[in-house]
Amino acid sequence: MVKGKNLTGLSRDYIIHPGETLIEVLEDRDMTQRELAVRTGMTEKHISTVVHGQKGISAAFARKLEYALGIETSFWMNLQANYDRELLEFEEVNNITAEELEVLKNLRDVTELWTSFGWLDKEGNPAATVLDLRMIFGISNLLDTPKISYAAAYRAQSKNTNVDPYVLFAWQRMCELLTKNIDVADKVDVEKLREKIPEIKQTMFMRANQIQNRLTSIFAECGIAFKIVPNFKGAPVQGFIKKTEDSSLILCMTLRQKFADIFWFTLFHEIAHILNGDTKREFIDFDSVSGEAESKADSMAGEFLIDPKAYRSFVGIEGYRQPHGIEDFARQQNVRDYIVQGRLMKEEIIPWKARPRYEWA
Repeated sequence: MVKGKNLTGLSRDYIIHPGETLIEVLEDRDMTQRELAVRTGMTEKHISTVVHGQKGISAAFARKLEYALGIETSFWMNLQANYDRELLEFEEVNNITAEELEVLKNLRDVTELWTSFGWLDKEGNPAATVLDLRMIFGISNLLDTPKISYAAAYRAQSKNTNVDPYVLFAWQRMCELLTKNIDVADKVDVEKLREKIPEIKQTMFMRANQIQNRLTSIFAECGIAFKIVPNFKGAPVQGFIKKTEDSSLILCMTLRQKFADIFWFTLFHEIAHILNGDTKREFIDFDSVSGEAESKADSMAGEFLIDPKAYRSFVGIEGYRQPHGIEDFARQQNVRDYIVQGRLMKEEIIPWKARPRYEWA
């Protein structure tokens, strides 16, 4: 345990027991503990244990003090509650283990960002940060974080990828908190989402700084709280989908590589998961997880962006070799030219070259 350090700036000597206030009131009124005992119907021993900080002020005794001293019951109960809270914090701090403090090293990038959000105290010391993170994580000890169950994708991925369970859980909580105040339709409307696909495609023609707001608005109509969130090392994820208690959905995405074509493919990949019913509870979509569900989502994402038959014909006649061929085909498919370029490069039909990146989020 962490001993011998003043980790929060709180000294045990500065935690004032309500009994000290009671002593001051008695002295101001020149009233003895014996007289107070008579007025409250309590024993002198009970009064003595309270004024010496050995016993607290119960609700019943607080009421008796109101009768005897004319000071409201709520005053004494608030004193006791404040004392109990400060004492609990002091004891919590002094029972934080070195191992739990060590977790903060894993979360350095997280705490830096969350401090900028105002979620953590800028002047907070390590122990105070641990207490704040416990509250945000909804857990009484940070060391228990890896025991919280994740989606199947995490369990499969944890064996072959450098996933940090603390960072991953922090990222997931961040998604939940950042989407908490987004107003959405009462429940998820899958058919409406399917109908909105052309409209979602159209947003890629907007300015980068307008895209997220427009997408958030479109998804909200479908009962989905959408947000593009920062990514952290240790959480190699591209998307997070979770059903909320009110039957809506959270859909968060990262911009880990920032390439515009990858962003749009990933977005439609996540939409495919929703349409395919892969999100019954929660779904963390890792960069390199494979399987039937992922293959199906990939295939659907490609079809949403570019008509498969038209693409095969375009490649077959080598339309990409023609002047403005890629631009013309992209216009026919109602996508930006970098969508077509990205697919051609991924399939090694044309050489890799620079392509647009998004810097927002």
